[in-house]
Amino acid sequence: MLADFSFADNTVGYLIEGTMNKKAILELRSQILEKFETYDTINLYLEDSNIEHFSLSAATIGALFPIEYAKRFNKIALVTDRKWIHVLAAIDNALIGADLKYFSIKDRMSAISWIAAVNS
Repeated sequence: MLADFSFADNTVGYLIEGTMNKKAILELRSQILEKFETYDTINLYLEDSNIEHFSLSAATIGALFPIEYAKRFNKIALVTDRKWIHVLAAIDNALIGADLKYFSIKDRMSAISWIAAVNS
């Protein structure tokens, strides 16, 4: 299940819970692509809000999507305590031009402050 919210016009966030399978990741991807119809670039906040299960296809699509659309992201904040997601994020960060940071759940407020900041 996805819950979305906006910090500002070009900054969008998603709280993700339940099962992250191919259907769910494609829904998330579709919602982000809709945002690109309005804005050339966006800031993206993604929070693991008790995801119960990740499928391999969801992890793969989730890792490749930021690379595919790298020039369309200003900043990406990933909030999760899953170390393997932090590893994927570090790899993506090396490959894309966006400013990608990952945060633990306890640092959620720092992530929100960072993604919402105009100049960081």
